[in-house]
Amino acid sequence: MPTTTDFEQMLREASLRVTRPRLAVLSAVHGHPHADTDSIIGVVRDGLGEVSHQAVYDVLRALTGAGLLRRIQPPGSVARYEARVGDNHHHVVCRSCGAIADVDCAVGHAPCLTASDAHGFLIDEAEVVYRGLCPDCSTASSS
Repeated sequence: MPTTTDFEQMLREASLRVTRPRLAVLSAVHGHPHADTDSIIGVVRDGLGEVSHQAVYDVLRALTGAGLLRRIQPPGSVARYEARVGDNHHHVVCRSCGAIADVDCAVGHAPCLTASDAHGFLIDEAEVVYRGLCPDCSTASSS
């Protein structure tokens, strides 16, 4: 897990001001990959005290726009945030409990898949969502 100094450096390199809410949100997302906004707000409030929903939404938007966080929204799920950026990885989602895990690209580098017809688009990313049962739900359903 990166330190506060690492987070400060990330913000500066992205030309963003270093603020307590930005540091708290970066730390929350790094510590809780694939967390939804409400979970992130809870973690940030635990560390900073009262912080508005809008402030956290604004920070998430700024950090995502700067490429420090990635926003994902698997089908049937609310938006979630992760700190793993800069690669074209995919996700596996549990059909039962909604747990999410990262899955590396199946083939090579981005976009790692070739569309059967690109319709003239210059494709630079592919997003795949695998679905199934996580180990805990798989064990529970077989007992």
